[in-house]
Amino acid sequence: MSDDYQAVPLPDVQKLTVEQSRERVLGYLKHVQARHSVRSFKDIPVPVDIIQACVLAAGTAPSGANHQPWHFACVSDPDVKRQIREAAEIEEAEFYGGRGGDEWLKNLGKLGTDQFKPFLETAPWLIAVFVERQGKDAEGNKRKNYYMSESVGIATGFLLNALHSAGLATLTHTPNPMKFLSKILNRPSTERPYMLIVVGHPAPDATVPAAALIKKPLEEIASFFAESNELPE
Repeated sequence: MSDDYQAVPLPDVQKLTVEQSRERVLGYLKHVQARHSVRSFKDIPVPVDIIQACVLAAGTAPSGANHQPWHFACVSDPDVKRQIREAAEIEEAEFYGGRGGDEWLKNLGKLGTDQFKPFLETAPWLIAVFVERQGKDAEGNKRKNYYMSESVGIATGFLLNALHSAGLATLTHTPNPMKFLSKILNRPSTERPYMLIVVGHPAPDATVPAAALIKKPLEEIASFFAESNELPE
Protein backbone atom coordinates (compact mmCIF):
# COMPACT_ATOMS: atom_id res chain seq x y z
CA MET A 1 0.00 0.00 0.00
CA SER A 2 1.27 3.48 -0.88
CA ASP A 3 2.86 5.62 1.81
CA ASP A 4 0.49 8.41 0.65
CA TYR A 5 -2.53 6.44 1.79
CA GLN A 6 -4.23 7.67 4.95
CA ALA A 7 -7.42 6.17 6.35
CA VAL A 8 -10.04 7.69 8.62
CA PRO A 9 -13.03 5.98 10.22
CA LEU A 10 -16.16 5.89 8.06
CA PRO A 11 -17.74 9.23 9.01
CA ASP A 12 -21.39 8.52 8.18
CA VAL A 13 -22.70 5.10 9.11
CA GLN A 14 -26.36 4.29 8.53
CA LYS A 15 -27.94 1.76 10.85
CA LEU A 16 -31.34 0.67 9.54
CA THR A 17 -33.42 -2.41 10.13
CA VAL A 18 -34.49 -4.39 7.09
CA GLU A 19 -37.94 -2.85 7.31
CA GLN A 20 -36.54 0.66 7.63
CA SER A 21 -34.30 0.02 4.64
CA ARG A 22 -37.21 -1.27 2.58
CA GLU A 23 -39.43 1.66 3.57
CA ARG A 24 -36.77 4.20 2.73
CA VAL A 25 -35.87 2.77 -0.66
CA LEU A 26 -39.51 2.40 -1.70
CA GLY A 27 -40.03 6.03 -0.72
CA TYR A 28 -37.01 6.99 -2.80
CA LEU A 29 -38.33 4.97 -5.73
CA LYS A 30 -41.62 6.86 -5.57
CA HIS A 31 -39.69 10.13 -5.36
CA VAL A 32 -37.58 9.55 -8.47
CA GLN A 33 -40.53 8.15 -10.41
CA ALA A 34 -42.05 11.62 -10.06
CA ARG A 35 -39.15 13.22 -11.94
CA HIS A 36 -39.99 14.09 -15.55
CA SER A 37 -38.20 15.97 -18.29
CA VAL A 38 -40.19 19.04 -19.32
CA ARG A 39 -39.79 21.62 -22.07
CA SER A 40 -42.08 24.35 -20.76
CA PHE A 41 -40.88 26.44 -17.81
CA LYS A 42 -42.06 29.39 -15.77
CA ASP A 43 -39.78 32.41 -15.97
CA ILE A 44 -39.81 32.94 -12.20
CA PRO A 45 -36.39 33.08 -10.50
CA VAL A 46 -34.83 30.28 -8.46
CA PRO A 47 -32.51 31.47 -5.65
CA VAL A 48 -28.85 30.91 -6.38
CA ASP A 49 -28.21 29.23 -3.03
CA ILE A 50 -30.55 26.39 -4.02
CA ILE A 51 -28.57 25.83 -7.22
CA GLN A 52 -25.32 26.00 -5.27
CA ALA A 53 -26.49 23.32 -2.84
CA CYS A 54 -27.50 21.07 -5.73
CA VAL A 55 -24.08 21.50 -7.34
CA LEU A 56 -22.37 20.68 -4.05
CA ALA A 57 -24.48 17.51 -3.90
CA ALA A 58 -23.27 16.62 -7.40
CA GLY A 59 -19.71 17.20 -6.24
CA THR A 60 -20.01 14.38 -3.69
CA ALA A 61 -20.13 11.79 -6.49
CA PRO A 62 -17.38 9.16 -6.69
CA SER A 63 -14.75 9.65 -9.38
CA GLY A 64 -11.64 8.02 -10.79
CA ALA A 65 -8.77 8.52 -8.31
CA ASN A 66 -11.05 11.10 -6.64
CA HIS A 67 -9.92 13.67 -9.22
CA GLN A 68 -13.47 15.00 -9.58
CA PRO A 69 -13.11 15.82 -13.29
CA TRP A 70 -16.16 18.04 -13.65
CA HIS A 71 -17.15 21.66 -13.89
CA PHE A 72 -20.69 23.06 -13.65
CA ALA A 73 -21.20 26.43 -15.36
CA CYS A 74 -24.45 27.82 -13.93
CA VAL A 75 -26.12 30.52 -16.00
CA SER A 76 -28.99 32.85 -15.14
CA ASP A 77 -27.83 35.91 -17.08
CA PRO A 78 -30.44 36.59 -19.83
CA ASP A 79 -27.87 37.70 -22.39
CA VAL A 80 -25.78 34.56 -21.94
CA LYS A 81 -28.88 32.35 -22.10
CA ARG A 82 -29.88 34.06 -25.34
CA GLN A 83 -26.43 33.39 -26.83
CA ILE A 84 -26.70 29.74 -25.85
CA ARG A 85 -30.17 29.43 -27.37
CA GLU A 86 -29.13 31.03 -30.65
CA ALA A 87 -26.05 28.82 -30.97
CA ALA A 88 -27.97 25.68 -29.98
CA GLU A 89 -30.74 26.32 -32.49
CA ILE A 90 -28.20 26.67 -35.31
CA GLU A 91 -26.82 23.21 -34.52
CA GLU A 92 -30.29 21.75 -33.98
CA ALA A 93 -31.53 23.11 -37.32
CA GLU A 94 -28.82 21.10 -39.08
CA PHE A 95 -29.53 18.04 -36.94
CA TYR A 96 -33.27 18.03 -37.61
CA GLY A 97 -32.60 19.01 -41.21
CA GLY A 98 -31.04 15.61 -41.83
CA ARG A 99 -27.70 15.38 -40.06
CA GLY A 100 -29.26 13.23 -37.34
CA GLY A 101 -30.15 10.46 -39.78
CA ASP A 102 -33.56 9.02 -40.61
CA GLU A 103 -33.67 6.39 -37.83
CA TRP A 104 -32.67 8.80 -35.06
CA LEU A 105 -35.11 11.46 -36.21
CA LYS A 106 -37.88 8.89 -36.48
CA ASN A 107 -37.27 7.75 -32.89
CA LEU A 108 -37.35 11.37 -31.71
CA GLY A 109 -40.68 11.93 -33.41
CA LYS A 110 -42.68 10.32 -30.59
CA LEU A 111 -41.02 12.72 -28.14
CA GLY A 112 -42.20 15.79 -30.03
CA THR A 113 -38.83 17.55 -30.16
CA ASP A 114 -37.71 19.97 -32.86
CA GLN A 115 -35.02 22.57 -33.56
CA PHE A 116 -36.70 25.36 -31.59
CA LYS A 117 -35.52 25.68 -27.97
CA PRO A 118 -37.34 28.61 -26.28
CA PHE A 119 -36.89 26.96 -22.90
CA LEU A 120 -33.20 27.86 -23.04
CA GLU A 121 -34.23 31.46 -22.42
CA THR A 122 -37.43 30.98 -20.41
CA ALA A 123 -36.02 28.72 -17.68
CA PRO A 124 -34.27 30.67 -14.91
CA TRP A 125 -31.13 28.50 -14.92
CA LEU A 126 -29.01 26.60 -17.40
CA ILE A 127 -26.27 24.36 -16.02
CA ALA A 128 -23.61 23.38 -18.54
CA VAL A 129 -21.71 20.30 -17.41
CA PHE A 130 -18.11 19.98 -18.57
CA VAL A 131 -15.70 17.04 -18.49
CA GLU A 132 -12.24 18.02 -17.31
CA ARG A 133 -9.92 16.04 -19.54
CA GLN A 134 -6.82 17.24 -17.75
CA GLY A 135 -6.54 18.58 -14.22
CA LYS A 136 -3.93 20.10 -11.95
CA ASP A 137 -2.47 18.94 -8.66
CA ALA A 138 -2.08 21.06 -5.53
CA GLU A 139 1.14 22.56 -6.93
CA GLY A 140 -0.48 23.49 -10.23
CA ASN A 141 1.18 20.72 -12.24
CA LYS A 142 -0.71 18.90 -15.00
CA ARG A 143 -2.51 15.82 -13.76
CA LYS A 144 -4.10 13.00 -15.73
CA ASN A 145 -7.77 12.24 -15.01
CA TYR A 146 -9.30 8.78 -15.13
CA TYR A 147 -12.74 7.41 -16.04
CA MET A 148 -13.81 10.93 -16.89
CA SER A 149 -17.09 10.23 -18.69
CA GLU A 150 -18.14 7.68 -16.10
CA SER A 151 -17.33 10.04 -13.23
CA VAL A 152 -19.12 13.02 -14.76
CA GLY A 153 -22.09 10.84 -15.67
CA ILE A 154 -22.50 9.81 -12.03
CA ALA A 155 -22.15 13.42 -10.85
CA THR A 156 -24.76 14.54 -13.38
CA GLY A 157 -27.17 11.94 -12.05
CA PHE A 158 -26.57 13.23 -8.52
CA LEU A 159 -27.26 16.76 -9.78
CA LEU A 160 -30.54 15.82 -11.47
CA ASN A 161 -31.78 14.10 -8.32
CA ALA A 162 -30.74 17.04 -6.15
CA LEU A 163 -32.61 19.46 -8.40
CA HIS A 164 -35.67 17.21 -8.30
CA SER A 165 -35.43 17.04 -4.50
CA ALA A 166 -35.50 20.85 -4.50
CA GLY A 167 -38.87 20.73 -6.29
CA LEU A 168 -37.41 21.84 -9.61
CA ALA A 169 -38.08 20.50 -13.08
CA THR A 170 -35.22 19.67 -15.41
CA LEU A 171 -34.44 18.84 -19.00
CA THR A 172 -31.24 17.20 -20.21
CA HIS A 173 -30.27 18.81 -23.49
CA THR A 174 -27.40 17.68 -25.71
CA PRO A 175 -27.15 19.74 -28.89
CA ASN A 176 -24.61 18.18 -31.21
CA PRO A 177 -21.93 19.47 -31.43
CA MET A 178 -21.71 21.51 -28.22
CA LYS A 179 -18.40 23.31 -28.72
CA PHE A 180 -20.22 26.65 -28.66
CA LEU A 181 -20.73 26.18 -24.91
CA SER A 182 -16.97 26.25 -24.32
CA LYS A 183 -16.68 29.51 -26.24
CA ILE A 184 -19.68 31.29 -24.75
CA LEU A 185 -18.87 30.21 -21.19
CA ASN A 186 -15.13 30.79 -21.56
CA ARG A 187 -14.07 27.30 -20.55
CA PRO A 188 -10.49 26.11 -21.18
CA SER A 189 -9.47 23.72 -23.94
CA THR A 190 -8.78 21.06 -21.29
CA GLU A 191 -12.55 20.69 -20.83
CA ARG A 192 -15.26 19.46 -23.18
CA PRO A 193 -19.01 20.06 -22.94
CA TYR A 194 -20.91 17.04 -21.66
CA MET A 195 -24.52 18.13 -21.18
CA LEU A 196 -26.74 21.17 -20.79
CA ILE A 197 -29.34 20.94 -18.00
CA VAL A 198 -32.34 23.26 -18.10
CA VAL A 199 -33.67 24.08 -14.62
CA GLY A 200 -36.75 25.78 -13.26
CA HIS A 201 -40.39 25.36 -12.30
CA PRO A 202 -42.68 23.74 -14.87
CA ALA A 203 -45.18 25.98 -16.66
CA PRO A 204 -48.86 25.46 -15.75
CA ASP A 205 -49.47 23.97 -19.20
CA ALA A 206 -46.34 21.79 -19.20
CA THR A 207 -46.76 18.38 -20.78
CA VAL A 208 -44.62 15.29 -21.20
CA PRO A 209 -44.65 12.85 -24.12
CA ALA A 210 -46.75 9.79 -23.35
CA ALA A 211 -43.90 7.66 -24.69
CA ALA A 212 -41.55 9.07 -22.04
CA LEU A 213 -43.69 7.57 -19.27
CA ILE A 214 -43.07 4.04 -20.49
CA LYS A 215 -40.19 2.54 -18.50
CA LYS A 216 -38.74 -0.93 -18.90
CA PRO A 217 -39.80 -3.43 -16.20
CA LEU A 218 -37.32 -4.88 -13.75
CA GLU A 219 -36.85 -8.13 -15.67
CA GLU A 220 -35.66 -6.18 -18.71
CA ILE A 221 -33.14 -3.98 -16.92
CA ALA A 222 -31.66 -6.34 -14.34
CA SER A 223 -30.64 -9.92 -13.69
CA PHE A 224 -30.07 -11.43 -10.26
CA PHE A 225 -27.65 -14.18 -9.28
CA ALA A 226 -28.78 -14.94 -5.77
CA GLU A 227 -29.80 -17.82 -3.57
CA SER A 228 -33.45 -18.68 -4.06
CA ASN A 229 -34.35 -17.86 -0.45
CA GLU A 230 -33.11 -14.27 -0.98
CA LEU A 231 -35.63 -13.48 -3.70
CA PRO A 232 -39.30 -12.66 -3.01
CA GLU A 233 -41.85 -15.10 -4.28
